[in-house]
Amino acid sequence: MIEINKSTIASWDRFYRANFINSLSGFKSVCLIGTKGKDGIPNLAIFNNIVHLGADPAMIGFINRPKAAAPDTIRNIEETGMYTMNHIHPGIIEQAHQTSAKYDASVNEFEAVGLDILWREDCAAPFVKDSPIQYQLTLSDIIPIPANGTFLVTGYIESVYLQEDHREADGFLPLEQYQSVTSLGIDGYYQTKKIMRLPYARP
Repeated sequence: MIEINKSTIASWDRFYRANFINSLSGFKSVCLIGTKGKDGIPNLAIFNNIVHLGADPAMIGFINRPKAAAPDTIRNIEETGMYTMNHIHPGIIEQAHQTSAKYDASVNEFEAVGLDILWREDCAAPFVKDSPIQYQLTLSDIIPIPANGTFLVTGYIESVYLQEDHREADGFLPLEQYQSVTSLGIDGYYQTKKIMRLPYARP
């Protein structure tokens, strides 16, 4: 087995190190987060560090990079308290990835990358029209992580929209039937295949 210690990792070129460490944590959920700030300009950004926080109440979290590097999404959420998460399918991967570019805050990123916007009543934040699974959230907390200047953003799920109803009898949502993609590292995108479901484990 190969050992790679932290001194070796620290000595690497920063892009090599970033690719390695970003891949090390494994396959991750990836979504487009839609927001709109007080200026009224829609914003769209790809995030691949999304985590389930609980089902009662239904909560989702994501990690926002330091504000100097990624200010728009977190600023808009702070201003309006509302945002959307939108699954990505293979047909929109390139447009979704392009939202990682550092556009000026005055740019409508839906238009810039060629994705259609969808507005829904009672939601100040925009959805991605072509996304097979979309959900609306309201802000719970923005928790600073002092060690690296990032933030854990947590929110309550308000509404979920499914392009088709593939729910199983027990509520399980088989994402492969929606062609939802997953990500690896900062620029790798994958499709998934279910191996099995196992019963609830007991001693």
